[in-house]
Amino acid sequence: MEALTYIVGLIGVVSTVCAIIFGYAAFRRNQKNDDQEGAHKNGIVLTEIGYIKSGVDDIKRKQEKQDAQYVETMSRLTAVETTANQAHKRLDRMEGKQEVRAQ
Repeated sequence: MEALTYIVGLIGVVSTVCAIIFGYAAFRRNQKNDDQEGAHKNGIVLTEIGYIKSGVDDIKRKQEKQDAQYVETMSRLTAVETTANQAHKRLDRMEGKQEVRAQ
């Protein structure tokens, strides 16, 4: 009877140690899988952020080009307004001379 109690106790201790070892092994395996999944998700997020950044950079470049075109258009418009104003003055002088001749 004493041998049977000893064997049952030994089996209990061995099974407890085995449960601890298997539990730790499962924990490590799951931790490794979780780390791989986390790394994969981080990689995807970083890739998407890179795409967004490049899109924003493209928008900035286009905006800078539009700003330059706007400045050029405004300077050309100013020149056209100046020319048109001078032409109106010349026309007004010419009309004034014709009215003087007509009287």
